[in-house]
Amino acid sequence: MSAADDAGAGGLESFRAKRRRSVVAPQGNLALVNTQWVTGDAGESRRVRGVPGLWSPLPSGLSGLRLTATAADGIRVDEELVDGSVIVAGMDALAPSHIRFSTGRTGTIIADAAGGYALRVWDAQSDGIRAFGSIDAFPWDPEWVIRASFAPLDGDAEVSVAHLHDQGATRQKRLPGEIVVGRDGVEYRLAAFPDGPSLLLVFGDTTNGVYTYGMGRFLRVAPGDDGSVILDFNRAHLPPCAFSYNFNCPIPPARNRLPFAIEAGERNVLAKGGELLH
Repeated sequence: MSAADDAGAGGLESFRAKRRRSVVAPQGNLALVNTQWVTGDAGESRRVRGVPGLWSPLPSGLSGLRLTATAADGIRVDEELVDGSVIVAGMDALAPSHIRFSTGRTGTIIADAAGGYALRVWDAQSDGIRAFGSIDAFPWDPEWVIRASFAPLDGDAEVSVAHLHDQGATRQKRLPGEIVVGRDGVEYRLAAFPDGPSLLLVFGDTTNGVYTYGMGRFLRVAPGDDGSVILDFNRAHLPPCAFSYNFNCPIPPARNRLPFAIEAGERNVLAKGGELLH
């Protein structure tokens, strides 16, 4: 192994250790125990499975949900005990609210593109965390560190993406550009979506459902100023829905379903006994 390969393998171990820590964190992937959309007219209250209080939508244009609870419910929003009715700001607000139901059980409010809101409930002692054993992964392979390029598209470019729980419906996602990569003499133009400071490549390959999680995997990429891209598939990782059924992950669009086996990166989530966790 060359010095460069050794450095890459060492960096991968650090990346994987960070991943293992992150998925068992109090709001890590394995801690999510419920995502419940609160729909209906503003002021129409309902209960959310697993937590106290009544939750209702806000008037259009306002971020979050309204919570009505008594002091006996023990709910704290931004560390203030709720005794009455308060607005709980969503993650799309400038100052999202922090919700604590009890020791180890917390909540966040997420939004969808249509302006709806859901309460997510996190449990630091969830069944998933208690059962978790490891993230199975392929060993480091320098052959899966591939040079590619980024081809920008105009500002109106979009791609239709289906999600796991959307029953075939699709959502339009902005497409700032394509990742252009060659393999065995064939050029592939892959869609990558904006996701924080980087781009997210949601891809599938012929290992899915055989050696790796059936829905596909994720890879974060960051094009250089010159348009160059390094696709290090050793850092391909499982989507959140591989850890909890309460996530609604994007499914790889057709152009990102590659007709060959990528034997690199994370494979499956395993329980302590070595069997698949999901």
